[in-house]
Amino acid sequence: MIGILARKLPLALITLLVLSLVVFFGGQLLPGDVGRSVLGPLADAGAVAAFNHSVGVDRPVITQYLDWIGHFVVGDMGTSYTFQAPVAPLVLSALGNSLKLAGLAFAMIVPLGILGGVVAALNVGRWADRTILVVGQSLGVVPEFISSIVLILVFGVWLRWLPMSADWPEGAGALTQIYYLILPALPLVIIFFGYMARVTRTGMVEALDADYTRTAVLKGLSWPTVLRRHVLRNALVSPITVSASLVGYLAGGLVVVETLFHYRGIGSVIYTAARQKDFPMLEAGVLLIGALYTVAAIVGDLLIAALNPRLRAEVSA
Repeated sequence: MIGILARKLPLALITLLVLSLVVFFGGQLLPGDVGRSVLGPLADAGAVAAFNHSVGVDRPVITQYLDWIGHFVVGDMGTSYTFQAPVAPLVLSALGNSLKLAGLAFAMIVPLGILGGVVAALNVGRWADRTILVVGQSLGVVPEFISSIVLILVFGVWLRWLPMSADWPEGAGALTQIYYLILPALPLVIIFFGYMARVTRTGMVEALDADYTRTAVLKGLSWPTVLRRHVLRNALVSPITVSASLVGYLAGGLVVVETLFHYRGIGSVIYTAARQKDFPMLEAGVLLIGALYTVAAIVGDLLIAALNPRLRAEVSA
């Protein structure tokens, strides 16, 4: 495990450095003027110039980047141009909201997808296998905004089983928050169930046909023991890899879902910051999502190594 961390951490730091460069200099290419975006189209040109000077966007771009990244690495994310408030509480609050939604969706997608893949693999060529594949592929191509609208109409308007907005009451407990997040999580389950099931099915079919599985059966091990010790341990490598990348997407790529369900998550914050040229908010949000992706990938590699002793042996060698 230490060997894997020693190899992954330097690459992760380089990735985040490249991401910081891309998001910072990419933000400079956005159309419009910072002061004009914040003060409005009717603001005096002198006031706009004074605002740009006060926030430092009239300095050389390299100077701005070095100043920003130098403060960011010590935990200072800067001040939002739009809200004139520290970025860190705003972004971390939005990220916390997104992680709540992502956590609920993840807790639904992964078990259902793996279960569907296992059932399909154990019934290759039968009706259960075909049904899971066809349903999963059909649902996976439905855009989020379409499935979200349909779910709102069915469960929110017609049946009235679930709230149509993810804006829960002030001081709501954990169970109440989950209740309000079920409907926004369902479009994500619809999209990713089929993909997770197909990946699991492929790994299961390969593991079931592998020599080590036949050897375990010939040794007289019971079928549940063979599945648990040999088949699943090897078949879950691909689903874990997919799950690791899924974490980052679920936390930062939910702009459509967050907008439709009036949910202030990190995705909507990044989108709003890009529109308003609020560079500190935009850069902090994107870099936090990149860090989340990186951590999830490292955790996924560690879990894969824990399930597959051959990978640990390769690293130690």
